[in-house]
Amino acid sequence: MSESSAHPFGLPPRVIERLRGVFAGWPQIERAVLYGSRAKGIHRNGSDIDLCLVGEQLRVSDLLKINDEIDDLLLPWKVDLSLRHMIDNPDLLEHIGRVGVALYERS
Repeated sequence: MSESSAHPFGLPPRVIERLRGVFAGWPQIERAVLYGSRAKGIHRNGSDIDLCLVGEQLRVSDLLKINDEIDDLLLPWKVDLSLRHMIDNPDLLEHIGRVGVALYERS
């Protein structure tokens, strides 16, 4: 099975579940939004995973720790994390709002 046919985002379900497991361990994370080429369905083999974390209580120090936990998953893709409340680029915010897909939501 090719990467693109594994899932609409080119990510096997087990990978999405592992990412969700990391996010679930952080009560400050309200939502994790996938954006970029994977959310748009135009990813290629090796495309990175762009994720925007939503949660007003999240700090840069948290982002670094979350990134370390994701690195420990040993995924074959680069994961780019950003904090929604720290993005000041209006074009990026518009892009995330337009194409973003919630990969995780705290229940």
